[in-house]
Amino acid sequence: MSEQEKDMELDSAVYKTLLESTRAIPWKIDWSTMQFAYIGPQIEQLLGWERSSWASVNDWAERMHPDDREWTVNYCVSQSQSGVDHEADYRALTKDGRYVWIRDVVHVVRKPDGEVDCLVGFMFDISERKKIEDKLVSLQRELEELSYKDGLTGVGNRRLFDSVLEDEWLKARRNQSPLALILIDIDYFKQYNDHYGHLQGDECLKRVAKALDLTATRSRDFLARYGGEEFVLVLPETDIEAALIVAERCRRQIFKEQIPHQRSEAGPVLSISLGVGSCIPGHADEPRDLIELVDERLYQAKQQGRNRIVADGQAQAR
Repeated sequence: MSEQEKDMELDSAVYKTLLESTRAIPWKIDWSTMQFAYIGPQIEQLLGWERSSWASVNDWAERMHPDDREWTVNYCVSQSQSGVDHEADYRALTKDGRYVWIRDVVHVVRKPDGEVDCLVGFMFDISERKKIEDKLVSLQRELEELSYKDGLTGVGNRRLFDSVLEDEWLKARRNQSPLALILIDIDYFKQYNDHYGHLQGDECLKRVAKALDLTATRSRDFLARYGGEEFVLVLPETDIEAALIVAERCRRQIFKEQIPHQRSEAGPVLSISLGVGSCIPGHADEPRDLIELVDERLYQAKQQGRNRIVADGQAQAR
């Protein structure tokens, strides 16, 4: 053996030792036969399958999570056929029945004529990274939910109300169906806070929100805290008569709570005033038109003595 051949053999041995001492799992697939020409011994430690059991790409595909298999195989085959280096994340089955997240990084080796000769690459265990990513996604989802919730009462906040109203407005305009709003104000709430204190005031807001939420009985009915002591109900596919029924249900629900309010001029227990409106949106109409309408009716309810419902300029006192 010549010195050059000895050097090449030594280089090859060193290179192989380096490959097999890393945590990444090297592999090679012959394109014409779709057989594994090589896979690193690390595969046994990671997945439990003996090296000898990795004969063809079928073994690779069959040891993949069923939900990941089709898209991963199709993607890798199409990219390889095009001669494009690529990578794919998927769950690989261990010999003892668990799944490990793998990132496969693939390099396409071509022949001098441009035809694909073989695929070489590395498998990386990214299970811990995926756990962190999933946790971050979960935290992001929680933060997003919190950003749409009122921090005190747990019902929707003004931001979510704006989004829901816009969505329901577009649906109502498209389907030419009625959309109703009920704007609700706790009567003499400033006096309640002054007399009972802000901590008790916060508890009062929570009780009111919980009681009002019970009146939103359909899946698309939506309650939000509009601001301060005001709440708003969005009622899709609801005309004014049906909205009035819900408004009265709200008023009675709060009355059933029997929250003492010694400083109220409307009665000895906590009460609410409500403005009610409904419309079938036209193309020239905007959601703020309906908001302004119910806001004006709420103002009328408060001007006329509170503890009442105003719709179409008519008050229903209790």
